[in-house]
Amino acid sequence: MTHPRAARRPPARPGAVSGHGEAPHILGRMKLSRPVSWFLTAFGVWSWIVWTTFVKNLWKDASGLAFHHGDHSSPTAYFWIHLTLAVVSTVFGTAIGVLGLRGLRALHRRRTAPAPEA
Repeated sequence: MTHPRAARRPPARPGAVSGHGEAPHILGRMKLSRPVSWFLTAFGVWSWIVWTTFVKNLWKDASGLAFHHGDHSSPTAYFWIHLTLAVVSTVFGTAIGVLGLRGLRALHRRRTAPAPEA
């Protein structure tokens, strides 16, 4: 059984533009403002910068934490745990950044769309 209000309104589609004065929809009924969209996009970029730098430094580790005996043929558990952390964080950062980009694109489409006729 569906909720009575849900039956009255058609489902929103991704990227659909909502009524006047509202933020556009990017995922169903989700709405993002311009500042939130920019924040999410910046977070995605930040994640890529931070975690790729981290992996580069992990690969160059000479302290013996990441690799046994300093050679890259025998990684330690420390290496695998931190590499997994970096990969998962980069994937999440990418997903968050994509949401921000979709919000910015939806806002741009709404701003450049022709005004509805009355």
